[in-house]
Amino acid sequence: MLVVVYAILALGAFGRSLVQITEQFSDAPLAYTLSAISAVVYIVATIALVARGLVWYRIAWVTISFEMLGVLVVGTLSWIQPDLFAHATVWSYYGDGYVWVPLVLPFLGMIWLSKNKPVRAADVASTKADTEPTEPTEPTEPSAS
Repeated sequence: MLVVVYAILALGAFGRSLVQITEQFSDAPLAYTLSAISAVVYIVATIALVARGLVWYRIAWVTISFEMLGVLVVGTLSWIQPDLFAHATVWSYYGDGYVWVPLVLPFLGMIWLSKNKPVRAADVASTKADTEPTEPTEPTEPSAS
């Protein structure tokens, strides 16, 4: 479900930024550039959540952390400096144009990532070696010195 929401937000942010940049970029370059950046973040986060492996896991953490920072910074600035965001972005007012999903989503993503850390092959081999029974060794005779 988390990946589906990320994918929907990625499509929405991409579509919004594409229209804004192609039709009205000169009206609000900062806002429309932020919309494009958020679209890229959501696209990469979606891919990283679906892909397997430690590298993609780390990419997911980076993109979701950046997303959270973006939502908090842009959301706060849109309240205290509304003239910066005369035109809305995905992250303006903490994502109120998207029913605050952009504010909640990174928290859910981080919770999911913390509970679904990939297991490295070395860890599996180590665990397997620790749990496999060992063959009994023959007792050794005490040495007579």
